[in-house]
Amino acid sequence: MNKKLKYGIIIIIIVIITIVAISSYLGTSHDDDPTHLVVTVPGHAGEPKSGFNPLTGWGCGHLNFNPLVQSTLLKSDGNDSFIGDIAKNYTISSDGLKWTVDIRNDIKFSDNSSLKASDVAFTFNTARTSNSQLDMSNLEKATATNDTTVVFKLKKPQSSFVYDLRYIGIVPEKNYNNETYGANPIGSGPYKLKQWDKGQQAIFVVNDNYYGQKPYFKQITMLFPEEDTAFELVKSGQADVVQAPFTSLNQTVDNYKLVDMPSTRAQGISLPYLNDTGLKTNNNHKVGNNVTADPAIRKALNIGLNRSEIIDSVYKGHAKVEYTGVDYLPYANNQAKVNDSNKQQAKEILETAGWKYTDGDGIREKNGTKASFTLYYASKDQSRQSLAIVVSEQAKDLGIEIKLNGTDWDTIYQNMYSNAVVMQQSSDNPYRNIYQQYYSKNNFSEDNYMNPNAYNNSAVDAILDQAMSSNSQTQANSYWKQAAYINTDSGFGPAADAPWLWVVDYDYCYFVKNNVNIGQEPKMGQDYMENICNWTRVNKTT
Repeated sequence: MNKKLKYGIIIIIIVIITIVAISSYLGTSHDDDPTHLVVTVPGHAGEPKSGFNPLTGWGCGHLNFNPLVQSTLLKSDGNDSFIGDIAKNYTISSDGLKWTVDIRNDIKFSDNSSLKASDVAFTFNTARTSNSQLDMSNLEKATATNDTTVVFKLKKPQSSFVYDLRYIGIVPEKNYNNETYGANPIGSGPYKLKQWDKGQQAIFVVNDNYYGQKPYFKQITMLFPEEDTAFELVKSGQADVVQAPFTSLNQTVDNYKLVDMPSTRAQGISLPYLNDTGLKTNNNHKVGNNVTADPAIRKALNIGLNRSEIIDSVYKGHAKVEYTGVDYLPYANNQAKVNDSNKQQAKEILETAGWKYTDGDGIREKNGTKASFTLYYASKDQSRQSLAIVVSEQAKDLGIEIKLNGTDWDTIYQNMYSNAVVMQQSSDNPYRNIYQQYYSKNNFSEDNYMNPNAYNNSAVDAILDQAMSSNSQTQANSYWKQAAYINTDSGFGPAADAPWLWVVDYDYCYFVKNNVNIGQEPKMGQDYMENICNWTRVNKTT
């Protein structure tokens, strides 16, 4: 066969496959209704396996975003504060153990039943035992004292409980089934689920019973593409808003704008904090690493790394430098940060600590131990792979060898207590991004990936307990800040104990059609549909 003809046939086949792949999401019909919107799933969680159920993680838990179908007790006001949604107000008892919430009496679910305090209590009580990433273990019981008042009794004070009030969508108690609700959810949010074609799309239509501002967009089709096919949806023009794949950050497409949304998506490297003393995990995997357990290694990496260079080379400028993991949140502590890009100071730290060049191989050594360790990353995540490669290259200049291992998450969890791992956190909840991340743990379970480096500091623990016990968010924030930096030898920030090598806050980037007005950008980039009721399509009429 003629080579040109052969290659031409191959190209035609590739084009056909691409068209079929896109059509599998959108069907073959063309929808010209300007009030119909096509988007991709929020955040980076992908299609919810158990459906659109907030009690199994939809809209909350690992990622926090507008659940669309359900509404929440509180909502964000755009200024780092929470205001009432279903809730009219709430009060906290002096001992911090009782939260009393008064709710509106004019809200109906999409099935026309009234939303009552008993539904709120049921939602939270069920969340305690549902199979999800929600940690409701501190809730002893939620009780509806009448139709418009619910009382939450906690086992111990928890100032961060307000974030649960913000992000857990309320479900109806009547006929609720944890196994089937996600596919047929009833809620009080601005939309209701019309159909769910698993593996392809979910279609939402306006909930006529919604008590808030009526949205302009009457139908939302949510797609669940793989990262390597998402950009095809943009190039074909068949989607209105698409989360930009990592490989497309320097691309431009006619009729679209690339919108950067700031986030708390801190990406960095967990550095094992304990020495290898023979300690094992629950499943008999090693705990500890004799190289990263040396604070000189951890501090040298934090100070010697050039984060700005990484932002330009890896993220094409779509990120901000990150030092503590919470730099851009209300409880950030500037004292906990370091001045980076200082290779000379990093080398002096290593020299002073006894990490010397001994045999000409370019790797420092101390007491017969090479300054060498393995860094694990999820092989399917291109941004983490790229970050791992660049950090490894920069570490060579300091005399530190970082060997790379791209693999699956199960393997990573088995090795996270003894090896470095590229991780990220996206929540604005200090219970997740500070308390769970830095509070000492004695149970080294592969099922609990929080505090993967087994950081252990009793002084930090005491401050974190004070933060949790505070009745005021302002007071709690002051303790969260303090835990990052007590002094140069104590605190979770890089200027103190440095158990992490946080590198960047990676923006959530979206290709948005020029004729779609998404209004004010949210504080958390993964929650890009937070203000969906304000979205419109410009230069179009119904």
